[in-house]
Amino acid sequence: MTPPPSFREVYHECKDLVYNLALQYVHNTDDAQDLTQEVFVKVHHHLHAFDPAAASITTWVYRITVNHCLDHLKARRTKKRFAFITSLFVPDSDGTMHDPGHFDHPGVQMEDAEELRNLFSLIDRLPPRQRTTLILTKIEDRSQQEAAEIMEIPPKALESLVQRAKSNLSEMLEQQRRIDGK
Repeated sequence: MTPPPSFREVYHECKDLVYNLALQYVHNTDDAQDLTQEVFVKVHHHLHAFDPAAASITTWVYRITVNHCLDHLKARRTKKRFAFITSLFVPDSDGTMHDPGHFDHPGVQMEDAEELRNLFSLIDRLPPRQRTTLILTKIEDRSQQEAAEIMEIPPKALESLVQRAKSNLSEMLEQQRRIDGK
């Protein structure tokens, strides 16, 4: 049996893909950096359990990253809900009515930022599995086979999720155009 790769090897091979994937979920460089650190802490703690027969190291790290990002977003939504509820019942609380977050995505031209922010906000409204399929296949440019392995689902299921995500995103864009009168 082949020994697992060293943490240093894994870090150098995967650090950019982890950061870029996290950035697709949180759209903020500071949060993406924090998530990257947290993912590599998990990788370090679980590297002994990596099975090269089950997946490649990058697929394994992608899987950890996707799950950690989804957990982070779920926790953030719960925190916002709690802050909102607190603000309703405790008038002097620091709860915010709505915190849209800070959109800080490198490589986005200022004139494109508003349009991209809008698109990402619509993608963020998709169910988590649909959002993940779009991020992996369209933004991260992973093959459907690799995305299916990362998500631990059959390729046909991933294909179905991609189609539903595209359909839902089209419906949201069309609804938004009707509202905006365009």
